[in-house]
Amino acid sequence: MDETVEDPPTSAVLLDHCHFSQVIFNSVEKFYVPGGDVTCYYTLTQHFIPRRKDWIGIFRVGWKTTREYYTFMWVTLPVDLNSNSAKQQEVQFKAYYLPKDDEYYQFCYVDQDGVVRGASIPFQFRPENEEDILVVTTQGEVEEIEQHNKELCKENQELKDSCVSLQKQNSDMQAELHKKEEDLETLKSTNKKLEQQVKAQKDCWETELLQLKEQNQKMATENEKLGVRVEQLQREHQKKLEQTVEEMKQEETTAMKKQQELTDENSGLSKTLSENKIMCSTLQREKERLEKENDLLKRENSRLLSYMGLDFDSLPYQAPTSDQAGAGQNPGLVYGNPYSGIQESSAPSLRTMKRCPTCKSDLADDIFGPTLEQQHMEALCLNCPICDKTFPAREKQIFEDHVFCHTL
Repeated sequence: MDETVEDPPTSAVLLDHCHFSQVIFNSVEKFYVPGGDVTCYYTLTQHFIPRRKDWIGIFRVGWKTTREYYTFMWVTLPVDLNSNSAKQQEVQFKAYYLPKDDEYYQFCYVDQDGVVRGASIPFQFRPENEEDILVVTTQGEVEEIEQHNKELCKENQELKDSCVSLQKQNSDMQAELHKKEEDLETLKSTNKKLEQQVKAQKDCWETELLQLKEQNQKMATENEKLGVRVEQLQREHQKKLEQTVEEMKQEETTAMKKQQELTDENSGLSKTLSENKIMCSTLQREKERLEKENDLLKRENSRLLSYMGLDFDSLPYQAPTSDQAGAGQNPGLVYGNPYSGIQESSAPSLRTMKRCPTCKSDLADDIFGPTLEQQHMEALCLNCPICDKTFPAREKQIFEDHVFCHTL
């Protein structure tokens, strides 16, 4: 065998999974003489296609896996698989690499996947002797050999039947393989189309990505401009806000001053109101005193009229005139001077009386001068210190509500 650097492809495939009928070995001798080259003849079946890494090995009988080869040779691929010459192949083993013992060996065809595709009958490597030329046997041995031959023929027939079944199985598998190859070509074509579509889609996505990057760059520039504008607006808003706060503080200060002024004014008005209340109380006491005095004068007047024999209720009411005033009569008497014409020089001097238009009280001129009369009128009326509106003293609650409305 020629020296090779690369080991043959083997596998741990067991004998039950091998296909021995796809390659048939021909002209295999029962034994080969040591020291000489051995030529192995084999035939490729119709459905078997050899490949570049196929090899033929010499195995000791009883091997279990293709890793147990003794030596091997690479097969030669035929130029044309359809010709008959391509089916008949041979390979030569050099004597140097052949076994040196007399054990039984066999040829095995192994494909590049490490699967056995064919196996030969067993043979030995031993020298030729006379026993091989002339064999003397007894009748019993002949019968035994014939029996053994029958068994071998039976076994051979079984092997042939198994070979036919295996060939049919191989044909079915080759057809299935051909179909699988067609499916594979279809898948390859579909895959190629898909790759083209993926490439086109990828180019489209890259274009869209580039456009999105440009848009993102533009948006980033616009965002930067907007950020500057926002900062400017924030500064302007902050400045306006500070101005507004300052103005509000000034307005608050002014309002507080105004409130203080109104408070002071309210305090002054409250003080004035208290003083007016005190004055009103004084005038009310003075009024009561004068009413008492007026009652005394009326009783005295009635007594004098009774003394003169006149009825007070029968006297007509005479309003004072300017002539009567010039004649010396007192215009302040409501019923005139009862002593006029009788004893004028000897009658006592009566006080001049006036009637208050608000409370209907009599006012004496010598007691109530113009100042006290004005104070008496002011005590009976309530004047608003803000709008100068006048309210009667009996409408005090309305007056207070009116003043309170000015403070709101």
